[in-house]
Formats: sequence, C-alpha cells, structure tokens
Amino acid sequence: MQETSPGPPLAVGIDVGGTKTHLRAATADTAVADLVRPSTGWRPHDPAAAAQWLAALVADALPAGVRPAAVAVGGHACETPRQCAGIRAALEQRLGVPARVVGDAELLVPAAGLDRGVGLVAGTGSVAVGTLPDGVPVQVGGWGAVLGDEGGAAGLVREAARAVWAAHDRGEAPDALARGLVEAFSVAEVPALGDALEAASDVSAEWGRHSPVVFAAAGAGSFLAAAVIADAGRALAALVGRLAARGVVVDDVVVAGGTVLAQPPLYTAFTDALARSVPSARPRPLRVPPVEGALTLARALP
Repeated sequence: MQETSPGPPLAVGIDVGGTKTHLRAATADTAVADLVRPSTGWRPHDPAAAAQWLAALVADALPAGVRPAAVAVGGHACETPRQCAGIRAALEQRLGVPARVVGDAELLVPAAGLDRGVGLVAGTGSVAVGTLPDGVPVQVGGWGAVLGDEGGAAGLVREAARAVWAAHDRGEAPDALARGLVEAFSVAEVPALGDALEAASDVSAEWGRHSPVVFAAAGAGSFLAAAVIADAGRALAALVGRLAARGVVVDDVVVAGGTVLAQPPLYTAFTDALARSVPSARPRPLRVPPVEGALTLARALP
C-alpha cells in the first residue's frame, strides 16, 4: 500500500461475517470503495494472520496511492475483548493508522444509528451482544455450529437432522423435512445423514447452506420443521434474555443476518418469543448493511 493519501480523511469499515466480508471506504461525503468477497481465510484466533488478511483486503479495495485515516472491523468469531485487542494491535502496526476491532454483532447498534442497545445476528451462526452500564461489552451465544449457534442456518440444519432422526427412531415414515434433508445431502435414507453431516470440512458453511430445506418443509406442512423453527425463535429470544439477566439494557434489539431477516417464519417465531420472555425489548430489523456500523466506528476514531 502506498504511503500517501491525498484528499480528505478516509474511513474504512469492514464487516467480516461467517460467510462473506463487506468493506466500505468513504470520506465525510464521498464513497471511495465498496467490496464484497468470501470470508475464506479469516483466522480471528491468530492476530497476526487476521491483521495480514485485513490489510490485504484494504489494499485490494482502495485505489492506488490511497491510504485510510482509520479502520474499524467487526469480525466474526472475535469473541472476547482480549482477542479483538490483539487483532487491533497487529492491524495498527501493519497499517500505521488507528484501528478498532469488535465482534461483528457490535456493528448493528451503530449501524442503526443508536448509541446503545443489543445487536442480534442470526445468519450462518447466531450471537447477541450488548454493553453494561459502565460500557463493558457482553457477548452471549456464538459458540459454533457443532455445539451452539441455535437459530442460525447451520444450527437449524443440525436440529432438523436431530428431529428427523428422533422421528425415525419412533418408527415414523419420512416427512417433508426428512425427504428434503436426504435429498440436500445426497444420501439414500435418514440414517445416512449422520455420516454426511460429519463429513463436512467447513461445518458452518456446509450445513448452513441447506437451511432453506427446513423452511420449505415447514411450508409443505412438516410439523417437525415447524417445531425446529419455533425452537430456533425461542433460542434467539433467550440470547436477549441472558443479556438482560446480566444487566445489559435491552430496550432496543437490532436484528440482522441473512437467515432471520430472509425467513419470515423465523423472525416471527423470534419476535413472538421475545414478547413473552422480555416484553420490554423492541426488535428492530436492520435496514442498512452492518458495514455502516463499522464506518461509524471508524469515523469516531481519533
């Protein structure tokens, strides 16, 4: 990257999701770059590798001879303040400009134009974040498709598989959900789904891409699929409840993610469950890309 940057200060915001990454760069009044690419290669548990990956992304996105004045990143699987601080320090050293790194769900509240609230993501995975009254961030969920991520795409597929296995054990004939999963995973029968799921090299992505099967089966009348979706909605609402129990103000819940916002049955299941469990919380679907929150954070850096 060049060492000079003519013109007004340039802020760069990056949203690194579980599947895709979105970078936007802009001055106060002019868009400079807008880039979307797969998140392949993102290694948030290796600060040096993560910083190198982010710096290469910035270099690819910006015009020749242009340097950012500040960079803010919302990173998938950046789960603790210590982890995010390590990436920030490595990125600042590499780029030579102020940087901020937070979990990707922390982009939602500033993207919505709010100063405080809860950010809830249900895309490939699921996670919720908020802040305590003293400003300390709190994250719940986001533990990956094998053990958690209820309400995310991969978690839905995992729970759908468990539901059809249980129905098989009860001696029930395959319903629309079982038939859909068998076809999606290219296996001959329900018992073979186990090997197919375990063979995934990228569990979140490879399981998650089959989540439309669950919603299609529910639309076709599968009671199993409908129950999986209802459980997923309750699980997402429970994330907000855990934050409230820890002292986070949860009046506004900004919701984003390609699964919950693209699938009305899941969003309705979530909002219905939230109204019952945390009645003071107001769900707000995010209407702009989360990367706008990263730009807001970048512009606030000194």
